[in-house]
Amino acid sequence: MIEDEAGNALRLWGEATGDAVLLDGFHALKHALRFGADVRVAVTADKKSALELAAELADDLTDVLDERLVEIPARTLRELLPRVHPTQVAALAVRPDRRANLDTMSRAPRQAPVVVLDNPRNLGNVGAVIRLAAGFGATGVVTTGDIDPWHPNAVRAGAGLHYATAVERLPLPELPPGPLYALDPEGDDIRSIPLPDDALIAFGSERHGISPELRERATRLVALPMRPQVSSYNLATSVAMALFHWGGPDPAQRP
Repeated sequence: MIEDEAGNALRLWGEATGDAVLLDGFHALKHALRFGADVRVAVTADKKSALELAAELADDLTDVLDERLVEIPARTLRELLPRVHPTQVAALAVRPDRRANLDTMSRAPRQAPVVVLDNPRNLGNVGAVIRLAAGFGATGVVTTGDIDPWHPNAVRAGAGLHYATAVERLPLPELPPGPLYALDPEGDDIRSIPLPDDALIAFGSERHGISPELRERATRLVALPMRPQVSSYNLATSVAMALFHWGGPDPAQRP
């Protein structure tokens, strides 16, 4: 029976691999399940340890994980993945519908900003920003440029919280509606400017800042406070500071 279950899980893995989202590690699977991801298959090399972790950190999902997780040999898990997460858990899930994400970000009135990453270059930073956006209750995260925000490295860094907010890659002319506040050292001090709920808050690439095209589209340039001779903040830090200034989700809406 156990061998049949593992064999069926591996068959499902092979069928889903082409266009599925890799949930790399226990925490990615935990968050994806909490926020309604369609998880097609979930495997682990140590189900006992995974369920103990669930009992400690996600007791709301213990029964679901007990039912969904299939134990496979550690060697087989290593063959399925580029690198095995320390929790020895992995899953494949369906990527959210693009049209639904775009509708969410375009819906008016929007109750929380959309974060725009203008041509980011580091997938780990993209994932960290998505994790922040989900935590603050932002409506979504849009990236421009050529990297996919759903790349496995970004999903790993985001701990599966891509499913807690709308995440898409768009060309600059197709950004969602709303006033565009772009972070730039030459902008006005952000502390003197309230950020509206329907804002697009844009951040440039880690090395070059915002593009001329985005600067031209900006409703207003704003700057984070920074000590002289310090060149820049980490991208995720900048996003956290701006979202904190926005104010975060309404406490009345928290569970």
